[in-house]
Amino acid sequence: MSFSTSTPPKITRRRATKLLGGAILSGLVASPLAAQQAAQPTYSRLLSDEDLAFLEEMERAGCLYFTEQADPASGQVLDRATNKTATGEFDQHFAASIAATGFGLTALCISDKRGYLDTDRIKKQVITTLDFHLNKMPDEHGFFYHFSDVKTGKPLINVEVSSIDTSIFLCGVLTVRAYFNDRRITDLATQLYNRVDWPWMLNGGKTFSMGWHPETGFISTRWDHYAELMMMYLLAIGSPTHPISPDSWSAFTRPPITFGPYSYISGRDPLFVHQYSHAWFDFAGKRDAYANYFSNSITATRAHKAFCLGLKRGYTDDYWGVSASDWQHGYTAWGGPPLMGPVDGSVVPCAAAGSLPFLPHDCIRVLRALRENFGQDAWGRYGFCDAFHPELHWYDPDVLGIDLGISVLMAENLRSAFVWDTFMQNPEPVAAMKACGFRGTRQTTNPSEPKPVPIPSPSQPVTPSTNRPPNL
Repeated sequence: MSFSTSTPPKITRRRATKLLGGAILSGLVASPLAAQQAAQPTYSRLLSDEDLAFLEEMERAGCLYFTEQADPASGQVLDRATNKTATGEFDQHFAASIAATGFGLTALCISDKRGYLDTDRIKKQVITTLDFHLNKMPDEHGFFYHFSDVKTGKPLINVEVSSIDTSIFLCGVLTVRAYFNDRRITDLATQLYNRVDWPWMLNGGKTFSMGWHPETGFISTRWDHYAELMMMYLLAIGSPTHPISPDSWSAFTRPPITFGPYSYISGRDPLFVHQYSHAWFDFAGKRDAYANYFSNSITATRAHKAFCLGLKRGYTDDYWGVSASDWQHGYTAWGGPPLMGPVDGSVVPCAAAGSLPFLPHDCIRVLRALRENFGQDAWGRYGFCDAFHPELHWYDPDVLGIDLGISVLMAENLRSAFVWDTFMQNPEPVAAMKACGFRGTRQTTNPSEPKPVPIPSPSQPVTPSTNRPPNL
């Protein structure tokens, strides 16, 4: 398999809306709120040609993972794979991740838009993936297991049916539905979304359980404080078949964090919680009764950078950023502020890559510096390895699908807002945001100007589960 080396045309935000196809599939027409997305600015014009060339290189390498490391018969994407391969053969790991598959579906749209692969080849993989997950993949009330056998789809031992990871998958499902003007894709994607029984996962409450085990039932820990959960609640509120009440939007807490001059909403969680929902839902220039969440993520990223530099563990303007990732001794959820996990001077490239739309110059600077200074050991077939620590001479041999996914999607959003514009052509997310009280602000927050974020009453956060399978 080879990616095209032809230079793709530049895509502006206005042009993107002409290329989506989502407005005409199934007779759906985007609502006025969806149409407003095209009026929001992107920041690619602030970047140099060298910056844009780097983003192109990073995206192309990352997108390659989601074709080479997807099983051709099931479409499932491996949770992890080696970054040291020269030929792109399918990795010997066998654990697929439902979240990585969701990121992969979106990456396939980017690959098509950028001309990385032939459209027929991409559509075939999309249809295979959707059909397998609808008709062959084990599910419970429409929710999928977190990790499964990449070929059979059978859940791995002791793995939960995951509410958040299913939601990430569904964001990819709705992205391909909006992008491809293809009746088969439309039908499969709509069935996958519509069969999810969201009230079941509430388990009698107003907040979602983190998951369900067939042997023991619902996980007692709930999605009850601000994290990457916004996508899940909005998908559920917007469901045309099994919706939950918009009251659930106010049921999870929005705990305050203050670090130096920075005040924002966050649990005691890694940086990725401020990125994942933003990969698909376009929160720029909007707020609800509680916050402007795009501005909140800007502040969270600024605070995280300042936190890293203040640790005095080798972090500089050209070397910073940690998030849930591999480290020398396995997998860990680390970050801050406040200090979380064994932060030892390692760097995790997806931390900065996932915040590209929030702090373009800061994030581009550190990513390009990492590539220039450590690329010989830290860069492989799919781009950056998952994490590394140069002073300890440790470079992760693997990449993780979810970390590549957030990097690719946010790089594309910075360049063209393509994922935002595509996903927001779906009427359900738009209707959900309206039901939750989102309204437009007069202008999009400038990433160079941090703004104070209104914060509701304090609440003790509970760190969500970051369980991972062994390196399968």
